Amino acid sequence: MKFFRLDLLTLLISLFILNSCKNQDSIGLPAGSSSQLTGSLVDTATIFTNTTTDDSVVTSGISKSPMGYFVDPAMGTTTANLITDLNLPGSAAYTIPTGTVVVDSAILILQYDAGFYGDSLTSKYKVNVYQLAERPYSANEPYYNTKVWSYNSSALLGSRSFYSRTHDTLKVDTIVSGGPDTLVKVAPQLRVPIDVNFIHNILFGTGAQVTTNLLFKNQVKGLYITIDPTQTTGAGGIFMIKNPATYSSIAIYERTINGSTIDTGLVTLPISVYASQISHNYSAQVKAALNHTTPSDTTIYLQGLGGLRSKISFPYIQNLFKSLGGGSNVVINRAELVLTPVASSDIPAYLTPQIKLSLYRYDIAHQRTTIEDATSTDSRSYSVGLFGGFYSATTNNYHFLVTSYLQDLITGKTIDYGTFIGPIDYTNTTSVDVAATPETAGRTVAVGNSKTSPYRIKLNVIYTKIPKQ
Repeated sequence: MKFFRLDLLTLLISLFILNSCKNQDSIGLPAGSSSQLTGSLVDTATIFTNTTTDDSVVTSGISKSPMGYFVDPAMGTTTANLITDLNLPGSAAYTIPTGTVVVDSAILILQYDAGFYGDSLTSKYKVNVYQLAERPYSANEPYYNTKVWSYNSSALLGSRSFYSRTHDTLKVDTIVSGGPDTLVKVAPQLRVPIDVNFIHNILFGTGAQVTTNLLFKNQVKGLYITIDPTQTTGAGGIFMIKNPATYSSIAIYERTINGSTIDTGLVTLPISVYASQISHNYSAQVKAALNHTTPSDTTIYLQGLGGLRSKISFPYIQNLFKSLGGGSNVVINRAELVLTPVASSDIPAYLTPQIKLSLYRYDIAHQRTTIEDATSTDSRSYSVGLFGGFYSATTNNYHFLVTSYLQDLITGKTIDYGTFIGPIDYTNTTSVDVAATPETAGRTVAVGNSKTSPYRIKLNVIYTKIPKQ
């Protein structure tokens, strides 16, 4: 009987509590109160979207460098040529072996990094290597993607046809001192045979240019590496080459003959400077979008490699809350921007949406900066994962939390000098990037301000009106 009374009492208390919680949107005050706060959802905010070119980007001194040729049916054609220097073995004076030196083979080694974008299944590529006519000086020199490099196009130093195998390891012959050569597994890489006569002339020729590394660099200049569009089949793609220099070089397999004695050896010419020359030849639809013939685009184009971004704006956001007494009488509980890629059955499988996008704004000096929700020094900011920008294959969209940014916009604390969405390197998961980058080649074609599309860009806002006292 004692337990029965306890159960009955528990039941009565539960019914009383549940009866007082009829409105799940009520915040902090009992039902029926004249001061009750209720959350509401609005998703009708007008958003203007315009495709615009991204800023030029520095391609030297970065962690990975783009190289490739890619024909995108929606975007157009992108070309990325790789520029490198060459250094003496050990980057110091080189002593030519006594006797007769024979270069058996020379291989340019370029190790792949994560980030390939394009057709990895059916496209066949051909890479050509030429000698530069001008020298890249330093990894600290800011070489931009727009710089056009001079090279000797009449003298082909090496070439190779290959398929995209950026995740496949290789086995290569390695010289073993005092023993037979052996096969060693190496990281995924592109290996291009280089003209042995060129190597013999620059390293084992007159000898004057090998007395110091500076003389050698001034004499040799470096390499211009390009994908041949006339010998590449299919759509092609953009590769990422790993930097710094420890991953790329020219490996020289040579024999030194002294009378009846023959010694074999491996000499390495390290690479220490990378840069990329990137060009975009846009499609007719992208060019039309860039001309801004309408206040807002129904389709927006986003592209890495210093390509395309979208400017977004909320022209009527303050008017939207005027009927509620203005921004000072409204608390934004949650605001989320949703961007959806264009869906079509004829899009090739390799044209996957960019894995990660960034949302950022201009400050008063028109310098890029994070919005409040992504600014680590703002107490209202979210973690990188919560802030968003990651593509979800399940829902086919991107989400950004813009709660604090929207709150500051409607109260006038922040002025919208320009807000943008653009591609960033998806491999960085520890911070919110805002700078234009050549380290991602992905792209996204998304639905912009299309009134007829259910997948148009949306701003979902949950807000609370604060009663005036």
